[in-house]
Amino acid sequence: MRGSSGKSLAAVVEHLEHVLESTPSTAETTGDELFSVAGLLDGAGSLRRTLTDPSLDARARSGLAGQVLGDQVSEPTKDVVAHAAAQRWTSSRDFADSIEHAGVVAHVAAADSAGRIDDVEDELFRLGRIISGDPALRDTLSDRSAPTEGKQQILNTLLADKAAPATQRLAAQAVAGRRTSPGAALEEFAKVAATRRDRLVATVTVAQPLSDDDHERLAAALATQYGAPVHLNVVVDKRILGGARVELGDEVVDGTVQARLETARRRVAG
Repeated sequence: MRGSSGKSLAAVVEHLEHVLESTPSTAETTGDELFSVAGLLDGAGSLRRTLTDPSLDARARSGLAGQVLGDQVSEPTKDVVAHAAAQRWTSSRDFADSIEHAGVVAHVAAADSAGRIDDVEDELFRLGRIISGDPALRDTLSDRSAPTEGKQQILNTLLADKAAPATQRLAAQAVAGRRTSPGAALEEFAKVAATRRDRLVATVTVAQPLSDDDHERLAAALATQYGAPVHLNVVVDKRILGGARVELGDEVVDGTVQARLETARRRVAG
């Protein structure tokens, strides 16, 4: 989000963190309820526009949000939504997106408190790779006309009891119909987890799995280069033959044998 929406999103997340500090045991419930509120706002355009109408006083918008939710959600959730309604948004859609984002942050906070934030980050990445690598599965989960419950059941079957509770909840939200690409949603959610640990995320493609020592050395080298801790998501792809390709943000360093051969081929052809 940009402009006023970006500043408002930061204010919402900061307020949520204060709420969770006071009631840490409510993080999972708050996250689930915020997801439900985001869905409510998606289907109620008139309400969404009213709650973001800059001609209305901020206190009026905040009060209206509390009235609409009533006793349907817990007090922490109502507090966060009311605070969000008091902010200024570039578009009403940004308001709904911020509520979902707050839900993601709440679930990541719950995982952090349980000591499972690393598991969540890794599990979201692996699930995203599974989906992107299976066209039929990707198409099924991306089908906006398909029932959300059915898509969530598919993910429940994939994850079974092997994933952290936060991973399961975030995966279910990724196919809730708010985005056309579940894979993109999972990637975004994983970045929220990385941000909480104040670290960058690099995708490393190699021909064979990295040893623990190689993993640590590469992470340390990237951390030195970028001035911040770096979490490695490792993808094994035998087609690259050897070497490694590192993607971090918009930067790509391709040191694979496949890339070197392709460069040599172009030079010969030229």
